[in-house]
Amino acid sequence: MNKCLSTIVILLMLFCISASFAQNKIIVYQSDFGLKDGAVSEMKGVAIGVSPDLKLYDLTHEIPNYNIWEASYRLFQTISYWPKGTVFVSVVDPGVGTSRKSVVLKTNTGQFIVTPDNGTLTLVAQAYGIAGIRQIDEVKNRRPGSGKSYTFHGRDVYSYTAARLAAGVITFAQVGPELPKQIVSIPYQRSVFENGMLKGSIDIHDVQYGNIWTNIGDGLVKRLNPKYGDLLHLKIFNKGKLVYESDVPYSETFGSVPEGKPLAYLNSLMQLSFALNMGSFADAYKIGSGSDWSIEVIKK
Repeated sequence: MNKCLSTIVILLMLFCISASFAQNKIIVYQSDFGLKDGAVSEMKGVAIGVSPDLKLYDLTHEIPNYNIWEASYRLFQTISYWPKGTVFVSVVDPGVGTSRKSVVLKTNTGQFIVTPDNGTLTLVAQAYGIAGIRQIDEVKNRRPGSGKSYTFHGRDVYSYTAARLAAGVITFAQVGPELPKQIVSIPYQRSVFENGMLKGSIDIHDVQYGNIWTNIGDGLVKRLNPKYGDLLHLKIFNKGKLVYESDVPYSETFGSVPEGKPLAYLNSLMQLSFALNMGSFADAYKIGSGSDWSIEVIKK
């Protein structure tokens, strides 16, 4: 009886240990490949070859070519909506085949990102924290027979490693050697409130409509304390050079201003944003996005 009980206890312990290594079998892909050729399909085929039980989804494959900043932003924008254990593959890799590290970062919220450490992890690391980083051991975690290929790590290293991790074939510790909790980071204007002024960066455009989204969250906006209808004085800089200056009303909806007129509002991520009602703010005033673009805002 005691022997039987001991066996049950051991089996339960083994089950708990294996369960702690289990993933949710979800992989989410992001790249700058587009969908014109078979590159994305190749990555997914490699993953299904590891385990047909995997669930594969797309974040986007329309990152502008080589735009590491936008890759960083799209991960930041999306990760919190996916459950713990989800594995993201982000391949925006202008340095493929060079000495940049191939890594897997685990966030403090429990998601994994498989990517080159080239700046892609900038906003994720800041927003969600770093539970651990491991460099991919390409001797063990590389698609068999792909050793002579140096230009498609997204397929041969990242998707293959992600699939093994998501399927529970390997644990995070078996990805490769542990690295210091530091990443290659893109410098940019962080959001602050100083002396009655909001400062921040233009993280991204709402690409469908040309609205500009900043990194200034509603918590900082509350410190400026605008009421709907108040005028905000906006300055936009590119590499420190002033390129736009105007007064815009702080508004609850786009319809609060006449068609074609600018407004300030909080977007769906509760970040300060700027738009033209029924028009493209970015196109009208030739405003870009990314780490070179910054703003200053005061209340009139």
